[in-house]
Amino acid sequence: MSTLDPATIFYADTGLDPARTERLVADALNGCDDGELYLQYAVSESFAFDDGRLKAATFDTQKGFGLRGVAGEMTAFAHANELSDAAIARAADTIKVVRDGHGGQSNVSAAPQRTNARRYTDANPLAGVDFARKVALMQQIDAAARARDPRVVQVSASLLGSWSVVEIVRADGHRVRDVRPLVRLNVQIVTERNGRRETGFHGLGGRYLYDELFENQSWEGAIDIALAQALTNLDSVAAPAGEMTVVLGPGWPGILLHEAIGHGLEGDFNRKGTSAFSGRIGERVAAPGVTVVDDGTIDNRRGSLTVDDEGTPTERTVLIEDGILKGYMQDRLNARLMGMAPTGNGRRESFAHAPMPRMTNTFMLGGSEDPGEILRGVKSGIYAKSFGGGQVDITSGKFVFSCTEAYRIENGRLGAPVKGATLIGNGPDVLTRVKAIGNDMALDEGVGICGKGGQSVPAGVGQPTLLIDGLTVGGTAA
Repeated sequence: MSTLDPATIFYADTGLDPARTERLVADALNGCDDGELYLQYAVSESFAFDDGRLKAATFDTQKGFGLRGVAGEMTAFAHANELSDAAIARAADTIKVVRDGHGGQSNVSAAPQRTNARRYTDANPLAGVDFARKVALMQQIDAAARARDPRVVQVSASLLGSWSVVEIVRADGHRVRDVRPLVRLNVQIVTERNGRRETGFHGLGGRYLYDELFENQSWEGAIDIALAQALTNLDSVAAPAGEMTVVLGPGWPGILLHEAIGHGLEGDFNRKGTSAFSGRIGERVAAPGVTVVDDGTIDNRRGSLTVDDEGTPTERTVLIEDGILKGYMQDRLNARLMGMAPTGNGRRESFAHAPMPRMTNTFMLGGSEDPGEILRGVKSGIYAKSFGGGQVDITSGKFVFSCTEAYRIENGRLGAPVKGATLIGNGPDVLTRVKAIGNDMALDEGVGICGKGGQSVPAGVGQPTLLIDGLTVGGTAA
């Protein structure tokens, strides 16, 4: 596994020839406006450790291609897990459907801009650490967590890693390759006191090798955070309900921004007029001071890529600046149809999926206010430190998010932790209710997974401490 060369991985032992593949793609996409051959080789593994035992260990290898042809607004897509001239030729028959049905004269899109960026090494993280050491790490986490506190009754840990090489070939011979490592460590702890059980969780990861996760400070820090959350929740009381002031903590709470606002800023929803932000570029859509960006160029971050899955270099895209809507996240198809430039946001789950506009690392920039002062200025409300699941309607922007760690705010200070709190609102409306922005902007720890259209991709989120006035809290208090 460690000797695989990304430069030859699609051509060794497959019968494919680079020059011949280019000719096949050129023939298949002749008459189309856009399209590409997307080649992918991916290996992944996972380890699940629960209550002192290794419960599951998996390893998977995938190799295949996706061929896409675009004509006007129509897309034809075919994929296979066989790398051969014959398989590509069969896929080309599917492309003919959209090409022949287009009728009009093709308007071939220019190739993506080339880049000299090389964000990651070719090293495969799965090959750098042997099986026994990975299992030993899980055992260490289990033992260390139980030694921290006698109230710990269950410890679950998981380690996940993948290494993906993609190559994108266009009809004009434009060819680009990207190597994408990804690792993640999760720790979940259950504590019990007087028959009551509560759970705490923490995860971390990114696009780097396993080495960082094996450092003591990394996995011990994950234990500390998960345990603190579980112990805090043992003291939690029923959450209040009603409209109130909400303070969102920095970092992971940016998941609310991602879901409630980020998806509404993706090009396809705005081209079709189904987003609350459609046709509003240049208008005020948020409170002064609110600046939201999507940045796929941040080294080692979970959502970062050298190029997107259409070959466009990723970039830092300002979506909202000081409350004014500046632009959308674009793949090539929607950018072309909207008369805009691609932003490096064309993403797909694998070779078996067609690309669509997706977020990379989406976050709100920090402001100038001290987080402590923001908290001290709240007489009564809720402080939300961490979130779990949520639901969002893209068209309306309405969302519901559950808090996994939250506290009452009483006279400017944190009060009792609360359980069962949900935040209910409308994304575009929430942006206008931001009353204070902290100077402590932080990105999440590297565990985000974004779902859209049946596809899941890694993504990053982030934000500073935010004060939101008049947000609806769903609670369980009588």
